[in-house]
Amino acid sequence: MADEYKSRQERKTAQTTSKKSKKSAGDGGTGGKKPKRSLVKKIVLVCLILFGIGLIGGGVTVGVILANAPDIEREKLMLPQSLQVHDMDDELVFTLTGGENRINADINDMPDHLQNAFLAIEDHRFRDHFGVDVRRLGGAVLANLREGFGAEGGSTITQQLVKNLFLSQDKQLTRKIQEAYLAIQLERMYSKDEILEMYLNQINLGPSAGYGVQLAAEAYFGKDNLQDLTIADAAVLAAIPQRPRDFDPVRNPETNEKRRNVVIDRMEREGFISAEDAEEARTTDINDQINYTETENSGWYTFYDEVLKELDDLGFTTDEIYHSGLKVYTTLDTEAQDLVDAVLKSGEYEGLPFPDNEDFRVGVTLLDTKSGAVRAMGNGTEENDARVNNYASIQTNHGSVMKPLLGYGPVIEEEQWSTGHIIADEPYNYLTGEKGPVRNFDRQFKGNMRMRQALAESRNVPAVKALNEVGQEQAYEFLERMFVPGGAQVESGILGPAEGSTKEIAAAYAAFGNNGAYTEPYTIRKIVYPDGREIDVQPETEQVMEDYTGYMVTDMLKSVMTDGTGTSAQVPNVPIAGKTGTSNFSEAEIANLNAAAGTTVYPTSAFTGYSTEYTLSTWIGFTDRRGDNYLTNDHNQITRNLFRHIMTGVHQGVQASDFTMPDSVERISVERGTGQLPSAGTPSSEIVSELFVRGTGPSQVSEEFAQDIPDPSGLDYSYDEEAGTLTFSWSYPADLLDDVEFETSISSGSLDVSSDSLTATVNGVSPGSYTFSIRARATDGTSGASSSVSITATIEDEDDDDDEEEEIEEDDPVEEEPAEEEPSQDEDGNDDDTNGENNDGSSDDDSSNDDSSNDDSSTDDGSTDGDDTGSGEPADPGNETDDSDSNSDQQNTNDDDQE
Repeated sequence: MADEYKSRQERKTAQTTSKKSKKSAGDGGTGGKKPKRSLVKKIVLVCLILFGIGLIGGGVTVGVILANAPDIEREKLMLPQSLQVHDMDDELVFTLTGGENRINADINDMPDHLQNAFLAIEDHRFRDHFGVDVRRLGGAVLANLREGFGAEGGSTITQQLVKNLFLSQDKQLTRKIQEAYLAIQLERMYSKDEILEMYLNQINLGPSAGYGVQLAAEAYFGKDNLQDLTIADAAVLAAIPQRPRDFDPVRNPETNEKRRNVVIDRMEREGFISAEDAEEARTTDINDQINYTETENSGWYTFYDEVLKELDDLGFTTDEIYHSGLKVYTTLDTEAQDLVDAVLKSGEYEGLPFPDNEDFRVGVTLLDTKSGAVRAMGNGTEENDARVNNYASIQTNHGSVMKPLLGYGPVIEEEQWSTGHIIADEPYNYLTGEKGPVRNFDRQFKGNMRMRQALAESRNVPAVKALNEVGQEQAYEFLERMFVPGGAQVESGILGPAEGSTKEIAAAYAAFGNNGAYTEPYTIRKIVYPDGREIDVQPETEQVMEDYTGYMVTDMLKSVMTDGTGTSAQVPNVPIAGKTGTSNFSEAEIANLNAAAGTTVYPTSAFTGYSTEYTLSTWIGFTDRRGDNYLTNDHNQITRNLFRHIMTGVHQGVQASDFTMPDSVERISVERGTGQLPSAGTPSSEIVSELFVRGTGPSQVSEEFAQDIPDPSGLDYSYDEEAGTLTFSWSYPADLLDDVEFETSISSGSLDVSSDSLTATVNGVSPGSYTFSIRARATDGTSGASSSVSITATIEDEDDDDDEEEEIEEDDPVEEEPAEEEPSQDEDGNDDDTNGENNDGSSDDDSSNDDSSNDDSSTDDGSTDGDDTGSGEPADPGNETDDSDSNSDQQNTNDDDQE
């Protein structure tokens, strides 16, 4: 260590001496400042060295980038990379380029104003540059320096062509260098007209048409000859490429029209058209231009449009989507999609046609209940279906479909209400916001009712009360767990104002059917790049509510289908849970309608339901609420018919099981009007089976029907030893005998019990104790029953007495004479005493008998046993006849939600 330390000291001394020597030399021995000229020279020298290194390094870097640039393939110039869409079975079902989606046209068949429309908006110096527009590139560089790389593009038409065909879509410096290089190469290989022809044949012109100007002209304008295109038509097409989906003139005509006019302005500014031609084109209504002709598989565009939205949400750029050769594997069930398309295009089911109104809209989403995968989507009707927004995936009003999501679901989740919880349907005011009365559709109130009944009949007051029980904030938080926006948090939202798309509502209802497990609805399973890279984008499932909440809501929604407003939507042999819904016009909106006075009308109608296999949400209505744009009571049936027809079709060949009750739920028989345990006198018609969160069931026995009729009295018995029979007798008021029947039970063995009006005989009696119980029950089955009365008879074995006598004689023979003096006492005394005690009906025995008889009578009472079927429905559907009105949804008024 000493040597090492020394060497370190020597190095330190040498470094210090060197620094001093340099300082002296710099001072010229005087310690003065360095001359400025020397410093400038050194800076310049360093800069020159760095610049040289930069040139060499940059040259090497650019050389490497260019060396790695792809070759220009002539085949790709004729057929661009396409987006391939596969269905749930991995079959290729749609390609956004090639075949029916692309038709090549010759440049000579393209009128000048068509070519110039694209040049004006995309590359007005196309005829002058060599593949790269230096002036435009300079402007883009400045913009990118100010706002970051990628803020503004400087690509020419030639650069766009090579980018779309040969390069990735990333906004990276490497790609831009290669893009410029290949553009210059392409300009050397082909003429300007050839390059422009290739560009106009491969450019993406929107999902409603496909690729290339020839196909777009036919689809959008019905014009096979490109020479028939007007200046306004050409501008419509040139407006699309920047954002093909957003500027699609069929789906978004107003958006396209704005950009169309920008194209026309540019054409005029560049001298391609006169001011007069420009003015004429600008004043042309785009709706007068569009004459849309559907292309093959256009009925599936609603589903494809959702696929494109998901790709956009996943971060893919427009160029990546349309030009990079992606293979997208979707959840599409082609048979189900064809069924949905056929249903919507027919426009009529069960004699109920769609309204003959061009503003009428339809939205449909079919999901896999367990996985959340979208199997089919539908939008619009017949010719106008592609000319509207996608009503399967935009926010609309679903009316009372929101009741389980904002009221009954949250109150079960947070307060653990049972399905038989009693809610008063009575006059009730909103607590916040509106401050007015809550109205039922029939303007009536039904008093106390079970929560199941309130949902089945779609009563509004109980629903609002359920929401208020948990609070608005908690209720809307429950809704948002399933990614349904809901809108403003108001009490009336549960009756309709809260909005969601058919896709969102279907996914939320599927969570109920999946015992609280939610999966965000999706159309894309995985994405595969041309180089084989694969991305799995399927969302994960999460538990958003307790399993008891999901199952109990499902069970109540099954009652909607069997006993409530959804009976006409039932699917044969498939357990279905579902809910109807309608919305209402405001008074101001009603004033703008052409409906006759007194006509009940609605702006929208909806139905959402599910089995263990599929979930379907349907919606119909008008968003432009004026004139003849309204639905009537008959139209309300359309959504139910759509649901039944589509769900019947998709369940063909599918074995749909019933919903499985989790261990957290138990089924208990309760009294209908009180929610308490039924008493001995509760009529069977008033006993219903309801669901409870395990451990929260009722413990109190109802007194509603207690002691409605007198108890039997004078209960006694007699024993006939010779016949071996035990006969019980009792008394009852003679004037009531015709109105009652007697229920009897015996405590021991399976004996032959015969009875007449006021006696009951037990045959084949053997020694032992027999507790006999009886109660009177009204013959009409509705007025209850008396309390149970009981008595115990004890029959002793005679052989036991004889054995005791023999034992006494053998053990002590000297006592034989006294025994002979009173033979009657030894022989008869015990039997007489026993019978005497029972005939007396001592209070101790009666008390004991009463206790045991209560247990026996409840076991014997078959009125409650049959209700617990475990099927999710009351055992006796007839008991529910007064709980619902399948036609109640036809009695709507315009102030409050009907269902």
